[in-house]
Amino acid sequence: MSFTLSVAVYFIIWWTVLFAVLPIGVRTQGEDDSVVAGTPASAPTAPRLLRVVALNTLVASVVFAGVWLAITYRLVPV
Repeated sequence: MSFTLSVAVYFIIWWTVLFAVLPIGVRTQGEDDSVVAGTPASAPTAPRLLRVVALNTLVASVVFAGVWLAITYRLVPV
């Protein structure tokens, strides 16, 4: 697998995994009974985006390692 293909695949995996990781551990304003005026009750109380990015990078790296191994050992033809 070339470097360019690796970067492209990792980029796609990272953004795809983000949508799965984003809602993990989020508490909404409605759940905390602290709805700020002008915001929906489903808005997060504390989004903790740095934690989401770190967790997303970890999960995406594990998924990418599996894809890389599958391509390198020719389990999936490219």
